[in-house]
Amino acid sequence: MAALVVLLLALACTGGLYAAFAPASKAQADESAQSLTIEEGKKLYSVGCASCHGTGGQGTSDGPSLVGVGAASVDFQVGTGRMPAATSQGPQVPKKKNIYTQAEIDQLAAYIASLGAGPAVPTEDQYSPEGADIAKGGELFRTNCAQCHNFTGKGGALTHGKYAPSLEGVSEKHIYEAMQTGPQNMPSFPDTTLSEKNKKDIIAYLDAVNSEKTESPGGLELGGLGPVSEGLFGWIFGLGGLIAVAVWVAARTAKAKKS
Repeated sequence: MAALVVLLLALACTGGLYAAFAPASKAQADESAQSLTIEEGKKLYSVGCASCHGTGGQGTSDGPSLVGVGAASVDFQVGTGRMPAATSQGPQVPKKKNIYTQAEIDQLAAYIASLGAGPAVPTEDQYSPEGADIAKGGELFRTNCAQCHNFTGKGGALTHGKYAPSLEGVSEKHIYEAMQTGPQNMPSFPDTTLSEKNKKDIIAYLDAVNSEKTESPGGLELGGLGPVSEGLFGWIFGLGGLIAVAVWVAARTAKAKKS
């Protein structure tokens, strides 16, 4: 019995020493790294965002609450330079040069995500247009997006000085995040409205119509601005050409009568 007691005590001591001095598990290490990222993000937030959105992201009269907007919203707004906003704001916050590195954006996004659940930053597999259905994407875009962004994503005017920005040159990740989060005047399109595949199809369509390698099958595209520019072209050149022909015919007829 004495030997058995000594063996059990030895095993207990060995286990205790291992638990005390063994390296942290991967889960603990990941949790520690995430906590550090959130802490760094909180510092960046306090300097660049708290004056408008409140010290805890609760919002103020100068900026909405950020609780529940998710990491994807931060990645989009800060990644496109829309946030932090300029001191003199118009009816809409425009895209501008980004002042944060991607690492800092990730830290800010982690902190905001810790305030409340929201859309996460998409992975490359989610927004990559590889293997997507371009024709289906065009159909979805014309149904859900063309009313504001024009049918090839060139952008367009809205009411009260607001506008739908051009989608040319916008990264695939930011287009996906915009559909997820609905920035500013844009409605959000969660997976219950537009599935992940639908979003990839739309991105593939925009890549196709805005690619420099894609030729317009209808000839001169007139900037791809849709019926406004096409109608203007028709009135000025089409109707103008008809008037010029009518004047020429009338002049010839009058000359023929005189002779």
